[in-house]
This record gives sequence, C-alpha cells and structure tokens, in this order.
Amino acid sequence: MTRRNRSFGPMTTAIHAGEGPDPATGASAPPIHMSSTYVSESVAGFSAHDLAEDTGWLYSRWGNPTVAMLESKIAALQGTEACLCTASGMAAATAIFLTFLSAGDHCVVSDVSYAGVAELARDTLPRLGIEVTTVNMADLDAVAAAMRPETRLVHTETPVNPIGRLTDLAAVARIAHDAGALLSCDATFASPLGMDTAALGVDLTMHSITKYIGGHGDAVGGAVAGSAELIGRMRLEAAIHHGGILSPFNAWLVARGTATLPLRMKAHEAGARMVAEWLEARPRVTRVIWPGLASHPQHDLAVRQMRNMSGMIAFQVGDAATGEAIAQDMIDRLEVIHYAVSLGHHRSLIFWMGTEGLMDSSFRLTGDQLAAWRDWAGDGIFRLSVGLEDPEDLIADLDRVL
Repeated sequence: MTRRNRSFGPMTTAIHAGEGPDPATGASAPPIHMSSTYVSESVAGFSAHDLAEDTGWLYSRWGNPTVAMLESKIAALQGTEACLCTASGMAAATAIFLTFLSAGDHCVVSDVSYAGVAELARDTLPRLGIEVTTVNMADLDAVAAAMRPETRLVHTETPVNPIGRLTDLAAVARIAHDAGALLSCDATFASPLGMDTAALGVDLTMHSITKYIGGHGDAVGGAVAGSAELIGRMRLEAAIHHGGILSPFNAWLVARGTATLPLRMKAHEAGARMVAEWLEARPRVTRVIWPGLASHPQHDLAVRQMRNMSGMIAFQVGDAATGEAIAQDMIDRLEVIHYAVSLGHHRSLIFWMGTEGLMDSSFRLTGDQLAAWRDWAGDGIFRLSVGLEDPEDLIADLDRVL
C-alpha cells in the first residue's frame, strides 16, 4: 500500500501500509531484516550521493527494508509523501535542526518544548552559530515579531509537553511561510491521528515513536514525515552522515504497535475524558488541562484543529510542597498507574514536574514567559498519560491519593 491508497480508512492504513506478503516465503507478517549489508547485483558507487530512487539495498545505515516498511506506514498515516525514522525522538528533532540550519541562520522555537529540545536549542545550536529565539507559540503576534530575514525554521509543539498548550498551526504556518521559513511541529502528544498537520501547513511533522505510535513502552525511536524532497535531504544529512538510524528490530516492534494505533487512540481519548472530568470534580485538584475539556483555554482551537484529543492530562494540586507529598504518596500507594516518565503507552504513567526544577534544568523562562508558564502550571503539575486500562480502575487508583 502506498500513499496513492490514501482513500483507505485509518485502520486499514495502519495495518497494511508499507506491508505485503513476503515474496520469498509468502508470510503474511512482515519479516525483520537484521542484515547490516546486502549483496549487490550491479556495479554501484560507494557513496550515498550515488543513491537513486531505484537503487537496491546496500547498507543498513543507508536504508533497511524493515525500517522502510515502518517509514511507509507512518507517512501514510500522517498523509505525507515520505518519512525518515531515527534512533529516538531526540534524533528526529536534531535531524530537523541540523539539516536545515547552518551557522548564521536563525530559528524560532516554542518557549516550552520537550526538555531535550529546549536544552538543544538553548545550549547546542548557539554554540554552532545558530541564533535561537524562543516564543510563546500561542501568541501569534510574538511569533510574527520574532521572524527575521535570516529565519530558516520555526519549530513548535502541539499539544506542548508537558503543559498541554496548543499552537494554531495554520496561523503559524502562514507566518513562517510568508517569511520564507519552514515549519516543523512535534506532534508526539497528538499522534498522527490527532491532527492533519500537512493540511494545516506543517512542512515537517516529528514524533517520538517511543510514545503513541509504538504504544507499548518497549522500543525507542523517532520519525519525521514530510515531502519527498525535504525527507530526502534529511536522509542524506541526518541518517547517512549523522548516523542516528533506527534499528530494524525496533522498527518491527513499532510497526506492530502502529497496526493498532487507531483503536488505541480512541481508547486513550475516551479514558482521558472520564479521568479528566473526575479530576475536575476533586477538591484537592486546583486545575485540569486537557484539550477535550471545555475549561481548556484553547478548547475552540482544539475542536477545530484536533481529530483526537489524546490521553495526555496535566493537573495542579496547589503549591510545590503539596505536589511533592502527593507524588510520594503515589509512589507508595498506586496499584495500577505507574509512577514513571514517558507517555503514550498502553500502561498509564504519571509523574510530578515541579516548576522550579524545570526552570533550573530545561526551560529557564523569565519575565513574561515564566508568568505564562505559571498561568498554566502554577508551582508544578502532574503529567498523566492515560493508558488503556479501564477508566474506572484508574479513577479508583487516583482516589487513593487525591
């Protein structure tokens, strides 16, 4: 199945895209090609620059059949021409920045991002001569004001990790494209089924496929989906030159998880709705942030932009001391929900994120940006990834500590 089969529904696409019966054995399930090298049937140059679209498999850093199968599957689900899979979500983010930015360029990055991206933008890119401006991507005037003649890339997240703030992708795409810049978006919280990012104007959509796409917490990987031209440039620069490739075994695990992604996202959303509504009614909970709630300050944007509200909930319980005490109680008493980092797995996961600790380590916001953070997260938040357990059991588990 290829992109021209886009008329298929999401379940059919998730199961069949990139796959077919094994031509050697007739096996219905896709094989795992663990070979690092392949026997050549013709004389070919020993450089990735010599690769053509019809070049066969030569070396697994350049391309691998199992990884290619997953790339086709993710591209079909995301509605793009191509996809590049990487060794981790951070490898995917780094691939975007280091492929499309050079010394003297400028990029605009969401002031709240996945912690690794925030630290890369703050510490690494300036060291390479790349200027970075961080802005609140919910403030369109701030995004427009940050653009410069040398701006080559705008990078955002929606919903943003960990506070659930949204970016109006169509509006930010117009700002970026009018300035001649690319727009990249980390859509990990939403999954490929959460938003039609390509239709909204996003040039490069990245995911940590460790999360919802893999869905089972047993494989680490990343992906970037976009046009064939942009992904081709990334494959040469990031995969072949930087070497952050996905292993075939992890690709096979993630592809197996991807087959059930549409079913899982429906269940994640339904479970999150029940849990979020229950949390809003708890006296100890001072605020709940989930795009599907009418109380979310950008709920109208969520309804307009998102096809699935995902299972990611953030909630506040007051001051930091209260949050830390409840977190310890969770470690001691939760029976179903795991107190652990990461998200998007079939198991529910929860973790306390204190504002002071995040400011010291990852975000380091000051002034208006810190005030905007505190409007969302206060002195800290719990990030809850609602899994596939019965929502009633999750609520009973949370009731022990809240």
